[in-house]
Amino acid sequence: MDTQHHNHENQIDNPADIELSKPSKARFLFLLFFFGYFIFLLAGCYNLYEHHYQKNENVAVPDNTLYDPKYK
Repeated sequence: MDTQHHNHENQIDNPADIELSKPSKARFLFLLFFFGYFIFLLAGCYNLYEHHYQKNENVAVPDNTLYDPKYK
């Protein structure tokens, strides 16, 4: 008899194995997707906040590009 062959009749099922229960597997995959998406969204918002546009009041604007342009 081959010693590498596993006898499935003598194995005890692990209740923590998600492969044995489809609802448990679906719940796990849903929560994994939900929290993964939530963390991705939170990290994106934080990145946008950290690299937001810095206002600069000392910008040199040419006189001919103003709303009321001034020509020489």
